[in-house]
Amino acid sequence: MIHNREAEQAVLGTILFEGSLIKDIFLRAEHFASPDHQTLFQAIKKVYESDQPITIVSVTTELGELVGKVGGVSYLLSLADSVPTTTMIKHDQRMVLDAYRNRKTREVALRYAEKPCDEALDELMVQLEDLRSVGMEQSLPSTYDHLIEIANDMTDPPKNGQTGFSTGYIELDQMTGGTQRGDLIIVAARPSMGKTAFALNMAAHHCKNGGAVQLFSLEMGTKSLLKRIISMEAEVDGQKWQTMIFSDENYEQAMTAIGEIACWSLNIYEQERTVHDIRAKIRQSMQEDKERDHMVIIDYLQLMTAKGRYERRDLEVGAMTRELKLLARELDVPIILLSQLSRGVEQRQDKRPIMSDLRESGNIEQDADVIGFLYRDDYYNKDSEDRGRVEILLSKQRNGPVGSVSLRFLKEYGKFVGGGGEGLSIDHYHTGQLQSNAK
Repeated sequence: MIHNREAEQAVLGTILFEGSLIKDIFLRAEHFASPDHQTLFQAIKKVYESDQPITIVSVTTELGELVGKVGGVSYLLSLADSVPTTTMIKHDQRMVLDAYRNRKTREVALRYAEKPCDEALDELMVQLEDLRSVGMEQSLPSTYDHLIEIANDMTDPPKNGQTGFSTGYIELDQMTGGTQRGDLIIVAARPSMGKTAFALNMAAHHCKNGGAVQLFSLEMGTKSLLKRIISMEAEVDGQKWQTMIFSDENYEQAMTAIGEIACWSLNIYEQERTVHDIRAKIRQSMQEDKERDHMVIIDYLQLMTAKGRYERRDLEVGAMTRELKLLARELDVPIILLSQLSRGVEQRQDKRPIMSDLRESGNIEQDADVIGFLYRDDYYNKDSEDRGRVEILLSKQRNGPVGSVSLRFLKEYGKFVGGGGEGLSIDHYHTGQLQSNAK
């Protein structure tokens, strides 16, 4: 619908019936399709801005000679009399906005159809995204709404004791409360440390808990990622995908895993490399699957591109992390962003990563809510007595402690498990070290 005259009449009639509701109006004159309704709404706004009560008389006086063009006093009276209840004002406004967006979308699409080209397509995408957000900021809850929500959360806390989505690792969840909605979470490491495997483990756990995962893979293809997930779930050596020679037991385990994974709400995207493209796919998935809790994983930051030109790559990366943080808040989903580390870490005796090792860091430290590094001692020390141990170094957590959590990495399966069997352990020495670094 591109013209919703009934919704426009309902909004105007509600204001004329109860003038004090003007403070709840977030529409503008151009949102109305009817020129008469635009004129009437402008008159109502002028009455309100002049600190006069909104009544049929005050609005008629403001209209002056234009009152006849909007239908006359009788039309204004009929609008006010037709309102059965004022409780639908927000819903009626939303319908007016929907029609406005549809109307404008049609206009910009027709303009593009007249002269289609790459530049016009980019402009079309920007305009469509702008139209999508029209009125969105006005529907945000007030401070009072937030306070009520906080009070309700305290009265009825989560049964599992955490406010975010479980990562699948007990001690990590205890430190972070899980992956929180609206957070930008950076997982960084040198190549071959297990970043992608760690992200896939979290994705699998979220899917098995009934959640939905949007995975943007800028480095690996969908089939390669799925093979890694199958190996992880079936505990089949990943090297066997090279020869495709499996034992009967491996075959049965893999087929069982394939059947289970097929039931997951897991979407893998290979072509999307800009924040704009990623936003569009996330919105589409959330619209199609509204009932699930969504999580976003991007692998990885340095392979993304930003629209526009930047003098330096670090400024470009900083712009992208800022956009991703705003996107996480806008869509109320956790975004897990994988990132490479610079080679500077290789030059130090202690090769545990620190914040300054973030490659092309830009504003990463500022934008991220959580920054975690993966470190494996056996990667650098082949004679390490602690083979397979992975430290997750939480170097920044906006709303929680920093520290270190230990996991075990079963490399042949690409699987992370708790460092102490069923549970995990916190390394207090590194907790203190990281807190010093954070200062």
